[in-house]
Amino acid sequence: MANENVIQMIDVTKRFGDFVANDKINLELRKGEIHALLGENGAGKSTLMNILSGLLEPTEGEVHVNGKLENIDSPSKAANLGIGMVHQHFMLVDAFTVAENIILGNEITKGINLDLKSAKKKILELSERYGLSVEPDALVRDISVGQQQRVEILKTLYRGADILIFDEPTAVLTPAEITELMQIMRNLIKEGKSIILITHKLDEIRAVADRITVIRRGKSIDTVELGDKSNQELAELMVGRSVSFVTEKSAASPKEVVLDIKALNVKESRGSLKVKGLSLDVRAGEIVGLAGIDGNGQTELIKAITGLMKVESGSIKIRQKEITNHRPRKITEESVGHVPEDRHRDGLVLEMTVAENIALQTYYKAPMSNYGFLDYNKINSHARELMQEFDVRGAGEWVSAASLSGGNQQKAIIAREIDRNPDLLIVAQPTRGLDVGAIEYIHKRLIQARDEGKAVLVVSFELDEILNVSDRIAVIHDGQIQGIVTPETTTKQELGILMVGGKINE
Repeated sequence: MANENVIQMIDVTKRFGDFVANDKINLELRKGEIHALLGENGAGKSTLMNILSGLLEPTEGEVHVNGKLENIDSPSKAANLGIGMVHQHFMLVDAFTVAENIILGNEITKGINLDLKSAKKKILELSERYGLSVEPDALVRDISVGQQQRVEILKTLYRGADILIFDEPTAVLTPAEITELMQIMRNLIKEGKSIILITHKLDEIRAVADRITVIRRGKSIDTVELGDKSNQELAELMVGRSVSFVTEKSAASPKEVVLDIKALNVKESRGSLKVKGLSLDVRAGEIVGLAGIDGNGQTELIKAITGLMKVESGSIKIRQKEITNHRPRKITEESVGHVPEDRHRDGLVLEMTVAENIALQTYYKAPMSNYGFLDYNKINSHARELMQEFDVRGAGEWVSAASLSGGNQQKAIIAREIDRNPDLLIVAQPTRGLDVGAIEYIHKRLIQARDEGKAVLVVSFELDEILNVSDRIAVIHDGQIQGIVTPETTTKQELGILMVGGKINE
């Protein structure tokens, strides 16, 4: 009984025109296991899971659920078969409560009225059983990202899912939330559920997975028992070559101050101060890493520097020129590059082509336009070159940005901003959702920008990343700089103490 397969995907192929996203992939999920699906960005993991969850139909191949051949032609068919997917980008309605989101499309009614009371009772039972504490009456817009994810998980359980697919579930979580999620997954398995986990974070796979199926460029390479596989071995399976986790770099030689922030105060939309008298500088030829727990003012700080949010008081100078409260385009024209933390909302126009997105910052200047007319040959050929240089994988520069995988969208934005050769490069969550091979490449490019004399500000929740690329690390807590340390002399523990507002004894 222990090894019975609840899912069996046999020779599953998915084509989009000439592009083969999945090429004869085989995958078996046993009852009661956590099965990791490991692969680079654009390897075809999400496509495969979209087939299993009824969002896409396979071009060829078979899917068996509990030993029976099934045609999963819609998400509701998948739900009836007990398959639920927790998506990377949550599918929640901000203006609804937690309870309303969970029962949406699956409402219990008494006659013609919605029976919210029974629904809430069921939600609370589920949340206690699986250790998923949520506040049913809270509005989704008022809860943290980690809590929103719990709502997504409860939504699938509420619909009776026995097989849960998690797509990059930790991309937006803090370290503490990741630990909680791992525990939630173990609770689900204890209760007889089976889980497929799509991820490329090797530590997480080591923490919870039983077996791993590796997909490379659309083909299934191997299914292995986790056993005592090292991160190095897993990374090599995934990208097909040896990967370095630490980026080689020479010591920085910082020059003049490029970004100078003095006594900055920024209020968020509800009027409370989120950045409180913050001062920080970044020099040419150095990378300053900004570490902190999500929600401590990082977002507001970056938006204030880039002109996306109003500054209450204080000053922001770029090369001694005051840019406080200037318009975003005026700021980018002061030679500022910006990779925003929310790539969908602020980084891309998803309906436009990849080429148009790459031209977004420069389309109004030669050579992209002449006398007010866009030159699409130049726009497209420029995008083609950058896609090759930054290894942006997709069917081509003319497809919509929405059709790229999350990691490839990120690479496209980074390509656009680095290519503009800015004096100041602000990068928020540079490698969120990227695999080890892509992370290695992006880190090299950031260090290369530093070596070319750029001032680079990197904001990240990933402490490994901050320690790897930074020359100085500024820790932000409650809208203020809690301390500035160097990666050579600090530890994750020290950073953690500063991140929660503690002090380090010199």
